Amino acid sequence: MKKTGIIVAAVLIAGSGLTLHVAQSQQPGVKRTDLLRHDLDVSGREVIQVRVDFARGVAFPPHSHPGEEIAYVIEGLLEYRVEGKPPVTLKPGEALFLPAGAIHAARNVGSGNAAELATYIVEKGKPLVVLGLVAPGN
Repeated sequence: MKKTGIIVAAVLIAGSGLTLHVAQSQQPGVKRTDLLRHDLDVSGREVIQVRVDFARGVAFPPHSHPGEEIAYVIEGLLEYRVEGKPPVTLKPGEALFLPAGAIHAARNVGSGNAAELATYIVEKGKPLVVLGLVAPGN
């Protein structure tokens, strides 16, 4: 009975940590919808696709990922700031490649809602989004 209680406590602690990580990656005015997660043939790597919706005027703060990202704009106008590069504004049908670990931010600069399809090729077991980084100096 005591062993069962320890296992239940461990599951609850692990689950609450996952919930905290997901909550921290959600920002007001930004909605992330997980679409796909699949292991790759390369050991320790996976592909993840997420739809990210931005309310008008909203920005996702500086962050990085433990692998590469391809951001494809579905609707609206999104400005991306990547550390060490000039800002770039993309419209629907345009894409941006972000190297592993690149500190970047995205902002809806259009007059309505905006959305992107983010495809990540990342290391398994690491947090997908690392927040709290210094803003790209552009």
